[in-house]
Amino acid sequence: MLARQAMIDTIRRVYELYGFVPLGTPAIEFLDVLSGSAGQEAQQSIFRVTNPENEALGLRFDLTVPLARVIAQYPEIPRPFRRYQVSPVWRADKPDKGRFREFTQFDLDSVGTVSEIADTEILAAMCDTLTALNVGRYLVRFSSRAILNLLLDFASIPHSQGVDVFRVLDKLDKVGLEKVGLELMDGYKDESGDTIRGVGLTREQVDRIVRFLDVKAESRGNVIAQIRELFANVPDAPAEIDAIERISRHLYALGYGDDKVALDLSIARGLAYYTGPVFEAILLDAPQFGSIFGGGRYDSLVMRFLGEAIPAVGASIGVDRLLAALTHLGRIGKQKATARVLITNMDPNLTDDYLAMTWELRRAGVPAELYVGTAKGPGKQLRYADHYDIPLAILFGTNEKQQGVVTIKDMAVGREKAKNVGDRSEWLAARSGQVTATRGELVETVKRLLDELDRGTPAPSGE
Repeated sequence: MLARQAMIDTIRRVYELYGFVPLGTPAIEFLDVLSGSAGQEAQQSIFRVTNPENEALGLRFDLTVPLARVIAQYPEIPRPFRRYQVSPVWRADKPDKGRFREFTQFDLDSVGTVSEIADTEILAAMCDTLTALNVGRYLVRFSSRAILNLLLDFASIPHSQGVDVFRVLDKLDKVGLEKVGLELMDGYKDESGDTIRGVGLTREQVDRIVRFLDVKAESRGNVIAQIRELFANVPDAPAEIDAIERISRHLYALGYGDDKVALDLSIARGLAYYTGPVFEAILLDAPQFGSIFGGGRYDSLVMRFLGEAIPAVGASIGVDRLLAALTHLGRIGKQKATARVLITNMDPNLTDDYLAMTWELRRAGVPAELYVGTAKGPGKQLRYADHYDIPLAILFGTNEKQQGVVTIKDMAVGREKAKNVGDRSEWLAARSGQVTATRGELVETVKRLLDELDRGTPAPSGE
């Protein structure tokens, strides 16, 4: 939870750096609000809920549909409305690596703008967020639903079949080109024996789709050149390709090169409400976790509720999937406690002193915990601090009280020194990682030691 919370705090800082503001929406929506906005796959994954009045309700499967409902419900909200939201969502999915039935999404959206700068900004924020999270090697990929619609024309596929075609293309990374081709035609039986129904396309239509999927290059500029050539005879293609090229050019100007953002025309995204550019991000060192950040432009979603087309674009990071991937990669911190100092509690006659020290540290902004367990001796209390990786421990007994001092123990130094000493008497004589300070200098000394620990400076040993 601490690693997860740190991740959420980092994402929030990036989103607020871009000027997005927070929004909260209910977990439960009317079922027709959710089901009317979902594609076939999302429709099947909605958890249905009933209340005592037997109203048809459902748990939200994403944060975008509730956002669209809010925009329709509150027309007085100034536009563009740039919001972020971190909340749990639910999908009746089969659990797998990075796939959960309940998981947290962290969205950012710009509602009420057609500007391609808004799309560029979402892509840039995806990069900045992943960099801030220190995820290692990643790649943000983008394409356009508008270009996929051109693919339907190129392959002579009726637009009424588009949703089914794009749903299958969205499985490309998961199942591979061969199975995608089979599902686009007559279907096949998977490894478990289940029948995967086909879309019913002809071999010629699928061959044209494969030609489209073969459009790849290391630079976005080369991809654009190839798709212009492939779609040379497709009406309306130049305008849609120009739009993608402008976004790519903006990204180059801002320093987001081909190593961070790639133009990958195979990206479809599963949800049916996307109308323009679509985005997703993968971790190059953990591709088995799939897309950990995705989104796109959805200019028609609010129309269901308002009868007015309101342009919008956004993206969502799967907090739990990303956390699972980073845990797999060993890139998650092992922090176990929020306290940075443990005040040991060794003498009932000194309780008021322990309380005073604890609150002095807290009021000075130092997270501190007073030991209130049953262990009496310092050894077990220090082991408690050691178990939770609390960096510093305060030792204060009758002797320290009489001398007007406190002993501050660096737990990490003590552990390291203990590995290299022969017996207990030697360890006690070394006073490993201990610093003595006057009682009045407690807060100042603790802050200095914590600052040294944070900067990696070795703490002094002895008095």
